[in-house]
Amino acid sequence: MITIFTDGSARGNPGPGGWGVIIAHEDRVVEIGGPSAGDTTNNKMELTAAIEALQSVGYDEPITLYTDSEYVKKGITEWVIGWQKNNWKTSQKKPVENQKLWWALIEASSDKPVEWKVIRGHAGVPGNERCDVIATSFADAEHIDLYNGPRDGYTISLKA
Repeated sequence: MITIFTDGSARGNPGPGGWGVIIAHEDRVVEIGGPSAGDTTNNKMELTAAIEALQSVGYDEPITLYTDSEYVKKGITEWVIGWQKNNWKTSQKKPVENQKLWWALIEASSDKPVEWKVIRGHAGVPGNERCDVIATSFADAEHIDLYNGPRDGYTISLKA
């Protein structure tokens, strides 16, 4: 079982952005993150975090992915089906925003056993809080040390 926490951040929304991820394998934890290439939105960074996380893991283990974004969870588990049927138009007949990112998320999650779970952001969930620190550090262009090592050496709780 792989446990993933994700978060995105945009300063100004739109503004400088970043994303952060914790990937916890049975014996190892890896933190990853990155900045946006220019002004971005929080939704784009939330999507990017989920895409980057899923692109970083294989196909053979069940995955539980925690996000504090209803937009990401409902988008990939509910809305995307209707968008595809309606030629990527919303129920208001407008083009779906962030289509390229949605396509990338569909591709990154296809054929993977992903259970999507929404958690409240800024509610004291240690994994989510750490991802927020990673994402905002990248959004603010601040240095951050990312963990990559044994799970038993990781000091942040991975319980949601």
